[in-house]
Amino acid sequence: TKKYIMTTKLFGKDLKEYEDIDVDELLAKLTPEEIDELNSELDPDNSLLPPSQRCRNQTDKEPTGPFDRDRLIKFLRDQAAKEKDWEEAVPYEKKTRGKVFVPKEQSVKAFSDQDLADMGLDPETEDVLRNASEEEIVDLAAALGFSSIMNQVQYWDSVKNSGQSLEGGFTATAKSELIKAMADEPPNPTDLNDSIRRLESDAADLQDLNLNNLREISGQDWDRLWTALGKNTKLKKLQAANCGLTDAKAAGLLTALETNKTLETLCLDSNILTGPYIVKLFSAIGNQGRIRELRLSNQRQRVFGVQIEMEILRLVGENETLIRLGIDLQIVEAKVRVQDRVQRNMDKATRLARAS
Repeated sequence: TKKYIMTTKLFGKDLKEYEDIDVDELLAKLTPEEIDELNSELDPDNSLLPPSQRCRNQTDKEPTGPFDRDRLIKFLRDQAAKEKDWEEAVPYEKKTRGKVFVPKEQSVKAFSDQDLADMGLDPETEDVLRNASEEEIVDLAAALGFSSIMNQVQYWDSVKNSGQSLEGGFTATAKSELIKAMADEPPNPTDLNDSIRRLESDAADLQDLNLNNLREISGQDWDRLWTALGKNTKLKKLQAANCGLTDAKAAGLLTALETNKTLETLCLDSNILTGPYIVKLFSAIGNQGRIRELRLSNQRQRVFGVQIEMEILRLVGENETLIRLGIDLQIVEAKVRVQDRVQRNMDKATRLARAS
C-alpha cells in the first residue's frame, strides 16, 4: 500500500518524526482522567464525531427529577422577584433632543379686490365672498361641482347638507376613517314556482322576472322555466345573475330564444357559462332579433380564447338589435370592434326613435 507522508508543521515544528508513532498504543497508556481531559479539548464541531460526543454532558450533578416546565417557569419568576434591581449607572432623566415640531398656522388666502373684479361679480356677491369662512367656501365648491379640490368627507357633508366640521376646509389635516359596516342585501323574495306558473299562463302583469342570487334552482326547474319562456308573449326582462347557471342547465334557453318574440333584456352575469355556449347564445339571439340588452360579464371562464372571441365579434357584427352588451373580452381588436358595433346600433335606435 502507498504510504502518505505528513509534511504539516505545528507551531513551526516539523511533524515528520511523529509519522511512525502508533496512536492507538498511546491512547491505551492514558488514564481515564487524561482521556476525559483530552476529550474536553476536542472541537465539538468536529463532523467526524457522532452527535452524542459533540455535546457531552459535562455535569456531575445528579438529576433532580423529570422535567416540569410549569414548575421551572414558576421558580424563575420567584427567583426574579427576589432579586434586587440593578443600580443604574446614570439615573433616568427625560430629555428633549432637537427642536420641537410646531405646525405652521395655515389659512385660506382671501379673495383680493383684483380677483373679485376679474370674476365680474356684482358688489353684493363680492362682499359675501370676501367675508366667507373656509367651511362656507368648501360648501360652495361642492355646490359648483369642484369635487377634485376636496376630500370625500367634505364633499358628502355638503351633498347631505350636514355642514362642515370645525376642522374641515381645504387646509384640514387628512385623517383616516373607520370602515362603515354595510348590511347584507336581503334575500331574493321571488317565488320560483309561482313565477313559472305565471309564465306558463302568459300573465300580462309579469314583464320583469328577477331570479338573481337564487342558487338552489334545480335542473328540472330550469327546464320548466325555459319551456314556459319559449311560449310566453309578455315577458320583456329576465335577470338570472349569480344563479350557478351552467351550460347544461342553460341549454333550454337556446331553444326558448328561437320561439320567444318579446324578450328584450337578458342578464346572465356571474354564472358558470363557457365560451362555446356563449357563442351559441349569440347565434340564437341573432336569429331571434329581439334582444336589445345582454349581460354576460364575470363568468367563471375568464379567458375565452382567440377563436371564441373572434366568433363572438363576427356574430355581434351581424346583429343590428343589440344596444347594450356586457361581456369580458381580452383581445383588443374584438373589444374595440364589438363596442363600435353596439354604439352604431345605439345611434341607429336613437335616430329611429326621434324620427317616430
